[in-house]
Amino acid sequence: MIMDWLFGISPALAEAAGTAAAGTAAAGTTAAGEVPEISPLAAILQMVLPLVLMGLVFYFMLIRPQRKKDKQVKEMLNNLKSGDRITTIGGIYGTITSIKDDTITLAVGQKGGAPMEMTVARWAIRQVEEVTVENEGEILA
Repeated sequence: MIMDWLFGISPALAEAAGTAAAGTAAAGTTAAGEVPEISPLAAILQMVLPLVLMGLVFYFMLIRPQRKKDKQVKEMLNNLKSGDRITTIGGIYGTITSIKDDTITLAVGQKGGAPMEMTVARWAIRQVEEVTVENEGEILA
């Protein structure tokens, strides 16, 4: 009923079916105010069109933006290099020291003058930080 009001499809199709039925009928048997019967094609169209429209809305509102975001994340992970300052999905900040296939070694701080290293999976990288740190011992403001 809402789709009928919104798109005006049903009245237009009913009118077209009514004029076709009136042309083929021997006498004008439809009374004023009586709605003529809808053709099978119009009935199928009336059922399928809302589903198609909902599918298009889902595609443009949900599926397409998610694919775009996934593509950006994949590109970011493929462009990682030594020296990049990153954040992991666990919230750990570090600097990449080496990359081997799907594992990344991070320098995450210093303990007694020696850098502490940590190995994480490539997929565990959330983002590459824009800030470069020359001395990781300093506290960033």
